[in-house]
Amino acid sequence: MDKINIKVFFEDLNKKDFKETWVYQKKIFNIIINIKIYNRFLKKKIKIVPNYLLFVEHNNVYTLGKIGSYKNLLLNNKNIIIYKIDRGGDITYHGPGQLVCYPIFDIINFYLDINKYLRIIEEVIIKLIYNYCIKGYRISNKTGVWVYTRKICAIGIKVSRFVTMHGFALNVNTDLSYFNNIIPCGIKNKSVTSINVEKINHKIDMYEVKFILKKKINFLFKMKFI
Repeated sequence: MDKINIKVFFEDLNKKDFKETWVYQKKIFNIIINIKIYNRFLKKKIKIVPNYLLFVEHNNVYTLGKIGSYKNLLLNNKNIIIYKIDRGGDITYHGPGQLVCYPIFDIINFYLDINKYLRIIEEVIIKLIYNYCIKGYRISNKTGVWVYTRKICAIGIKVSRFVTMHGFALNVNTDLSYFNNIIPCGIKNKSVTSINVEKINHKIDMYEVKFILKKKINFLFKMKFI
């Protein structure tokens, strides 16, 4: 059995290409998976299973989840790269002004199952945007955080051996026009929003958002950053 480890390596990648970050994520993810396999079969010398948390802003890109449909890409008149990736969910947009968070956790370290993990992520965002006097909501049978019918945070993850990768994207100062070319998350008749839009186009300090987000994650997951 793996030893419980609530310590988390934190790294702010600032602005980084999506593909480079995806490769980096997979490298970390595979290291953790291999440690868990090692621990399972070589029980005499148990290795600590690490956790990582990455913050990043990406270049303009569309990503399509493993069950996503290209039919939800309505138009690509800006010639944006599209990546078919191994997370759950459908199509979404990443770009400047959007804070993307990749928790690469062994959720057993935090005594969680997948459903509880997703609900905590939603609670993190709900509490974060409340700092900006924005009321966030969950919608039944849908993952993510909403401001009424407008989605402010999308979540899409991959889980193997209780290790997570990919994560969530919070619209802070995002150019929402890029969402006009897709059906976000494959959900029709819903729109998207950002903290900036909800605050009547008042530009939001990204460093402040990162600080609050890190604090909320630390509190709700009951972890220790190293």
